[in-house]
Amino acid sequence: MTEHRLSEWLPTTKKEVELRGWDELDVILFSGDAYVDHPSFGAAVIGRALEAAGWRVAIVPQPDWHGDFRDFRKLGRPRLFFGISPGCMDSMVNKYTAARRLRSEDAYSPDGRHDCRPEYPTIVYTRILKQLYPDVPVVLGGIEASMRRLTHYDYWQDSLRRCILYDSGADTIVYGMGERAITELSHILGNGGTLADAHDLPQTVWVHDREGIPGGITPDDIVLHSHEQCLADKRCEAENYRHIEEESNKMHAQRLIQQTGRQYTVVNPPFPPMTTEEIDTSFGYPYTRLPHPKYKNKRIPAYEMIKHSVCIHRGCFGGCAFCTISAHQGKFIASRSRQSILDEVRAVASLDDFRGNLSDLGGPSANMYGMGGKDKEKCARCKRPSCIHPRICPNLDTNPQALLDLYHAVDSLPGIKKTFIGSGVRYDLLLHRSGDEATDRATAAYTRELICRHVSGRLKVAPEHTSDEVLRLMRKPSFEQFETFKRLFDDICRREGLRQQIIPYFISSHPGCHEADMARLALITKRLDFHLEQIQDFTPTPMTISTEMWYTGYDPYTLQPVFSAKSPEEKQAQRLFFFWYKPEERRPIERELRRIGLGDLIQPLLGGYPPPQHHDRHDGREKTRGKERPRRQDDSRGAAGNREERRGAVRGRRRRH
Repeated sequence: MTEHRLSEWLPTTKKEVELRGWDELDVILFSGDAYVDHPSFGAAVIGRALEAAGWRVAIVPQPDWHGDFRDFRKLGRPRLFFGISPGCMDSMVNKYTAARRLRSEDAYSPDGRHDCRPEYPTIVYTRILKQLYPDVPVVLGGIEASMRRLTHYDYWQDSLRRCILYDSGADTIVYGMGERAITELSHILGNGGTLADAHDLPQTVWVHDREGIPGGITPDDIVLHSHEQCLADKRCEAENYRHIEEESNKMHAQRLIQQTGRQYTVVNPPFPPMTTEEIDTSFGYPYTRLPHPKYKNKRIPAYEMIKHSVCIHRGCFGGCAFCTISAHQGKFIASRSRQSILDEVRAVASLDDFRGNLSDLGGPSANMYGMGGKDKEKCARCKRPSCIHPRICPNLDTNPQALLDLYHAVDSLPGIKKTFIGSGVRYDLLLHRSGDEATDRATAAYTRELICRHVSGRLKVAPEHTSDEVLRLMRKPSFEQFETFKRLFDDICRREGLRQQIIPYFISSHPGCHEADMARLALITKRLDFHLEQIQDFTPTPMTISTEMWYTGYDPYTLQPVFSAKSPEEKQAQRLFFFWYKPEERRPIERELRRIGLGDLIQPLLGGYPPPQHHDRHDGREKTRGKERPRRQDDSRGAAGNREERRGAVRGRRRRH
């Protein structure tokens, strides 16, 4: 592998700026994450996009926000603007569990340290920059700002918050996958224009006085309930989110306008989905694919997880109610060309520590590559947030042949021993029979090849629940489909002599879920011989439909009331049933089953297992037979409302910018 020079990274210090022979910078980016020059990390992508557009750009990763703010001063004043990318994840999801406990590590910081970024870095960084350089525009991007672009519920503050532009004092938000919007904005400002000249720029958010709204409020605009109305009436907040989700997933969206006090938040419609050529360009920038040399001998957990993986597309048409992808990337799939992917695989194979195994060749969902509407005109008129729920759209081309061919091409490259699929798989697509002979034949071939050649012993799938009503609210397929897929998986493994497992993910405390639903889930999964270890407690995160149901108590699409477990006691009672196989949990589960009137489940659920051994509980630990071990955390997989965010940003589902 060729040794990299310091100048191959975007500069992070005054010395590195001088190495490039620059005496002035056009754009300075501040990032809440460590600087990893890789297409999975948002600040790197935005920085490289601006560099490709001809601008002199630098990155200040994880600036010290205490004291004299020297990290905010060290590169001086940029000619065009400051950009803030607080990180690949919402800072609060990254820091805290669903129970508001500190996570074991910050995956995007050196050595997993927790002290490298503040809470809400978008707000903290902007206020500092506006204090130091009040006349320089500040542009927000990343998950934290994108998901807070309108009135939203904040779980960690337990309050309804305004658009983050008000609290931060920034000038605009570039939401979603922002390469095109940020480069267009840089061209406007770089060619002598002002912020006012960019007020109509797609995929941006602005705050105006009523008379300052470009073109005024027109019949084509969607005027949402005001922030004050949402504070007074939760039903208004729920009604807003149907419009917000629909406009995030339309090919030709409408402008959204929301009043807050005497001002108005204006969300311009997004750019159309990226073409193959455009997404190839983004992944083809001259990334070193390595952490900046300043992190030598330090471990960045997120990088360690994705360094031998390749993302093959953006977007997801699953429409899961608890997921942020639709609000950030949209439902239309933007697939890379085979050549672009093969070039990146070769780059991974050239890394010194690569031993022949790709950890993931996937995306937001592993098996949506190359899929889309057969009749694009129908897609252009569609408002459905999901192309596969409540049933698979007849206009959706589900043929996986392009993905199958891609697997074959990657596997044939020199140095590639094994290609694993680490991203989640939509098994409802694998079970779907379209009626088209070629598609159905390719689907059967893909399913077999996936199971036989691309599973690293465990295949991750996400049935999420067993209750039809909860699954309806989640927008997930019936549990019967999971059972069908498990039989298919087991049959193929048995015939091929493979010792492999399905690892199912489930969520507790999702809106609509009661204790009785979790008890039945435990019994059903016991009968399928699962000892569930992947525990996930629903975490409300900004701008998901599930969060709005949890906060408002209404389904935004039907406005029917929805129950949610909210207190720690209610949530703990639902999690309890996951561990029916643990002797120490037998008596608490038995008490709960009797309390909720399901005593008839005691024998089927707990029968056949030994009574609990004597144990003491002290300081959150269990003591059994003299050995002490930590109690299991409530959500070892990360935050449910943003599992896609947590798992996706790390593993190829790029919530970069």
